[in-house]
Amino acid sequence: MTTFASPAQGGATRSLWKVEAKAGAVGPVHDFDSEQVWSWVAGAATVELGGRTYTVAAGDTVVMPARTVRRVLADPGTGYTALVTAPGGAQAFGPDGVEFGVPPWIV
Repeated sequence: MTTFASPAQGGATRSLWKVEAKAGAVGPVHDFDSEQVWSWVAGAATVELGGRTYTVAAGDTVVMPARTVRRVLADPGTGYTALVTAPGGAQAFGPDGVEFGVPPWIV
């Protein structure tokens, strides 16, 4: 994760960061208390969101609603790069509701 803007960096109420996932990387099953917007700029991925599965690639955007369990799996051949935005201070949770806290790239 590379943070471009966040409240801790000053002047922003939203966080903006880049996710670079290696080929075959599997993200955790988790949830957030606020909406996230993901835009893929390179590669491809499979997004599991709210019980549905989407295949995405460079140029695609997925709006991930708050309180919707999700997981992102990088394409096994290409991996992916995505730009993501969410409100500063957005809290992550496990699929069972256990609080993970605020990821450092969102603070």
